[in-house]
Amino acid sequence: MLPNEGAIPGESHEARLKRMRMRSWRRGIKEMDLVLGPFADTGLEALSAAELDLYDRLLSENDHDLLTWVLGIAEAPGWSQPLLPRIAEFARMRLQGQG
Repeated sequence: MLPNEGAIPGESHEARLKRMRMRSWRRGIKEMDLVLGPFADTGLEALSAAELDLYDRLLSENDHDLLTWVLGIAEAPGWSQPLLPRIAEFARMRLQGQG
């Protein structure tokens, strides 16, 4: 994946983060809203440009696939490493009331 591959041409960094937050909270299934929304709210600012590109790519994936990857039901594709395990851990910590 090339740097800024997921970015829309001419999109500012702030606009990109806002778009990604909105897409994180408005998924196809509520379970993914509750996983990606809080992660985006607290974690996007700290991601590198390459990680933002990877997150943008994750946002384009099917919610049912993402959910099985986050829950460890199905093996996540190699390209999603190391960001997807961080998202899954963040969701587990929130569920346990530690995040």
